[in-house]
Amino acid sequence: MGGCFKSIGCLVVAAAIAVGGWITRAYWMPILHRATQSVQAAPAVPGTAPAGTWELATPAGAARAKAIIEKLATRNGPVYANVSPGDLIAFIFQQLSHELPPSAREVEAMVSGDQLLVRCSIDPSDLGDLSQLGPVAKMLAGREDVQFGGTLDIVKLGLAEYRVKSFKIHDFSIPHAMIPRLLRGYEKGSRPASIADDALPLIVPVHIGDVRVNNGQITLYKVVR
Repeated sequence: MGGCFKSIGCLVVAAAIAVGGWITRAYWMPILHRATQSVQAAPAVPGTAPAGTWELATPAGAARAKAIIEKLATRNGPVYANVSPGDLIAFIFQQLSHELPPSAREVEAMVSGDQLLVRCSIDPSDLGDLSQLGPVAKMLAGREDVQFGGTLDIVKLGLAEYRVKSFKIHDFSIPHAMIPRLLRGYEKGSRPASIADDALPLIVPVHIGDVRVNNGQITLYKVVR
């Protein structure tokens, strides 16, 4: 007769499953609730930037992001959590302070579509050899505002990458083909072989299995074992 639920036998099986689920609901409903519960981000405070606006990265924000990440690591904790762009960037900058330009100041972040945007003020000399910028290099002052945007992806457990899709300095947009060379200019240490040429490697806790950027927020998902 075509279609499982058009047969009497399958209807009987479905009914048995439904009855069994109802009888054992006291066992599985708490588990389902715990698995789908989200970690609440830090309570909003007066002056908090709404979605789609720049958020300042602060030590307090880094602490909030760290607390949310640690909550995900708990055995009975939720499987995902939302974290604000400013807080996550503050946490990342703390972790990468030995690899990023030491002159970075006034760091801000914002989500736009599926990209995480970052802007800050730096000393251009931290970018290494600026001659590759051509005539633009002669226009740069002692400090310049830079803005870059990209996507966050988990490469494997313990390692993520921030793929830089755009880079702007002194209102000049750097061609994407030049971005890998700029990144190499100030990176320190060796790069993991699995990291893309236009990406910055990020060491992440091994319990973080996925990260999604969308609708003005960042959602972290833990590995469910």
